[in-house]
Order: sequence, then structure tokens, then C-alpha cells
Amino acid sequence: MLRYIVPLLLTTLPAATLSARADAPRIVTDLAPVHSLIAQVAGDQAEIGFFMRPGASPHGYAMRPSEAQLLQDADIVIWTGPDLSPGMTESIATLAPNALSLPLLDVPGGVKHARRERAVFVDSHDDHDHDDDHGHDHADDEHGHDDDHGHDHADDDHDDHDHGDNDPHAWLDPENAKVWLGVIAEALAAANPDAADLYRANAAQARARIDNLQSDIAAQFAPVQGRNFVVFHDAYQYFETRFGLNSVAAISPADAASPGPRRLAELQQALGEHEVVCVFSEPQFDPGLITTLTEGTSVRSAVLDPLGRDIEPGADFYAALLTDLADTMAGCLSGSE
Repeated sequence: MLRYIVPLLLTTLPAATLSARADAPRIVTDLAPVHSLIAQVAGDQAEIGFFMRPGASPHGYAMRPSEAQLLQDADIVIWTGPDLSPGMTESIATLAPNALSLPLLDVPGGVKHARRERAVFVDSHDDHDHDDDHGHDHADDEHGHDDDHGHDHADDDHDDHDHGDNDPHAWLDPENAKVWLGVIAEALAAANPDAADLYRANAAQARARIDNLQSDIAAQFAPVQGRNFVVFHDAYQYFETRFGLNSVAAISPADAASPGPRRLAELQQALGEHEVVCVFSEPQFDPGLITTLTEGTSVRSAVLDPLGRDIEPGADFYAALLTDLADTMAGCLSGSE
């Protein structure tokens, strides 16, 4: 039977419930950012593979036979969770019924934000004195979009949620990464007690590196605070919130659905109304929509990639991903890109 286990339970589980072997555990994961966190904790004391192709969109992903085999052979499955790739719940249950399944979005102590369904969400950024929570409440602001499911998100941080209500791109908040490092260390320690001290020490060192990275990125964004931008795919809410950035709209919602005519019309209106200085595209989406929106305006454009397709997977991936996002955003917002 598939076991979903959160960190409060990990320390009470004997190693035998995770793996009967004394050697390094076999771990599979979904995304390169998560793989990077695992690699920083595990060092050479685990085998780590992907059950999704690195860089591929996780929305509606279909596993290849080789990836299904890796999942079947896994001792531990560390993945973002069903809010990102709901179809994987059944796949993990079927192919890895005896593995520990650790969906990181369900980890206590992590930051969660509700999906932003509207095309324009600038009113949720009117007050920028925030840390983890924007306090979006759209109950009285329904636009009737085809892609608007009518959710009332009175609070961004949900402990209990209906399927799919949470924005799943939580790896882009470095505070979440720090929480997850500890959870990963405890999962690996339970599976391989001989290396427990190493895992925990590695996690502590990785958290310190993220603290330094976070300080550097915050300083990088200081000169461009208050400048408005539009993203292609609403994947950056966690990053925006952590660093106080002013995203006013998204061309595509968080589930990467194609925008309809009404959504595009709202976006064109928003460019002028909110003095947008930059629109960010993504490598896997049609750049023609960006051209349509910005034609005849002075709005700049640049390319963001929340999955880091051009970055080599590994322990250094996570820092490189956040650094690339910060460099691209700050450059476009300042006009130096």
C-alpha cells in the first residue's frame, strides 16, 4: 500500500518500513529543482533518478517505460505533489506501492499560495508590505472567464485543500526549499541510518547557502522595486512574494492552459493601465502571444524558465535556477537586459 508520510512521522518510523536494505536508498523525483535539493542532502549516499524527463512540462506528463521502471524500483519517491501533476498519484500507487511517497507540497511548515485564476491580479499587489501571504480574496471579483473555476481564495496558506486549489510552483520560494531540505534529510536518515548524521549536516549546509543566495537576490531586486511586469505562465507567485515583486498579470494560468480571447483582451488593457515595463515569455510556449501583446508599445520582453531547461541537473541546479531568474527579471525591469 502506498504510504504518504510527512516529516512529523518520519522520526518515528523504523528503517525497515522504508527499505529492508542497508545500502544507499534508491530515490526518484519529478523535477530538477527537487532533484537538486535531494542531491545536496544525499551526496553519494543515495541513488537519485527522475520519473519525469528533466525540463519537460509536468502538466499532464506521460511517463516513458524507462521512467516507469525507475519508479517501480524506488525505495523513496520525493515529488512536488498532485497539485502539479495529479495523474502521478495513481502512477505512484500502482508502480511503487511499497515505496515511501513524500509529496513536498503537503509538508508542514511550507508556504502555500492559492492559484490565481484571473488574468489580471494587480489589486492583490496594492500593498507590498508582505512576507509569505498576499491575502487574496476574489470572492466579489468574478470575471466569468472560461478558465476561472470560481474558487474563493480568502487565504493563500491552506493546510487542507481541494484538489488543484494550490499553486504548485512552490520550489521557487527559497524558504520552502529550506523546509524541504530538512524533510528530505529525515527521510533519507530513516532509510539509511548509517548516513543519518551526514544527511543532516548536508541539509544544514544547504540551508545556509540558500540564506546567502536569498540575501543576494533581495539586494539585486532592490533597485527595481515597484516596477510592474506580466508573466506568460503564472508560475512565479512564490518567487514574486518572497522578493516583493510586482507581477500584475499572467497570459496563461498556473495550470498552463491556453488563454482565451477575453483573457488576452484584459491583458492588453492591463499593459497600459498598470504601466507594465516588461513581459516575460517561456521557452516552451508560443512567443507570438508576447508579440501580439507588446506590438506598438515600449514594453520590453525577456525569457524566464521556472524549470531551468538549460541548466545541468545536479546539486548546483537550485542556486543556478534562482540566480538565472533573478538576473533575467532584474535585467528586464531595469532596462539592462
